[in-house]
Amino acid sequence: MKRCKNSLNAHILIALCAVLAPAAALFTVDAHAQAVPVPQTQFEAEAGGRNFPIGTLRGKFMVLNPPEIKLDGDLERMSPGARVRSAQNMLVMPGAIVGQNLLVNYTRDASNLVSQVWILTPDEARADRESAEKPFLNFWPFVANSGPRDDGKTPFDRLPKYGE
Repeated sequence: MKRCKNSLNAHILIALCAVLAPAAALFTVDAHAQAVPVPQTQFEAEAGGRNFPIGTLRGKFMVLNPPEIKLDGDLERMSPGARVRSAQNMLVMPGAIVGQNLLVNYTRDASNLVSQVWILTPDEARADRESAEKPFLNFWPFVANSGPRDDGKTPFDRLPKYGE
């Protein structure tokens, strides 16, 4: 039983594929790895230091009883899996630096716990860096003291209306 009624079309198709396959290889688009976005950094290497991620803050850091720390005089906590890097960029166990008052750069995670800490060299300490007292936003919505306040004793008709 002959399945291909017109074998001439099949032979032309095979010949066409044989001719176009090498030509298609000439015009293929090279498959590159996906471009991974590079985190933006403040280039402190010019001042003789390391590159730190954008959003890194500077502060005075002291380990009290890991994971409890004192950061700029306030009691804070380090996140689980937090990393502390020495001035030589080596990992430091928080228990090894208990009670030492250090100048550091640090980042916070999504739950506002300190997640990464870099102990600074003298060259890195001279480079300018934002600190927690001077937030990297031009406003700080969580501590605004302006606007009307309700002390609970104001009559309803005297409360500020929307847009006032």
